[in-house]
Amino acid sequence: MEARLNIMASPVAAKAIKHLIAASQALAESTVPAATRELVNLRASQINGCAGCIDMHTKEATAAGETAVRLHLVAAWREAKVFTEAERAALELAEEGTRIADAAGGVTDEVWANAAKYYDEDQLAALVTQIAVINAFNRGNVITQQPAGDYQVGRHH
Repeated sequence: MEARLNIMASPVAAKAIKHLIAASQALAESTVPAATRELVNLRASQINGCAGCIDMHTKEATAAGETAVRLHLVAAWREAKVFTEAERAALELAEEGTRIADAAGGVTDEVWANAAKYYDEDQLAALVTQIAVINAFNRGNVITQQPAGDYQVGRHH
């Protein structure tokens, strides 16, 4: 499979993508656990059907010590017993934040309040930004049909 477009060949688009990468790297400085950030990235990418981001975040999470069982169960996190309550709140926020168009009013007050039980304001701000950034990457990759499977750990971190 070949991508429709090499977005990095465009000077303007490449500059914008580099800013998204920098934003993603800045979020690593938050106190939201790295595992939670990767789970959020993976879940949003699953919802959006972004093979490249699923490839990347599965490999990055594995390299950071995440277990195969937890990674396999992200798609069915509600029924899985392997996630903490805080991780479950972050995954629910990621789902509603990714599926904004599917729900009138976007993220519900209940989902927000649940996330706020586990994360302070700085962490909530980081999670919201993380969800926005991964959705931007997902959309660019899906639109241009970026292939997956050859991501090397650390390429964009």
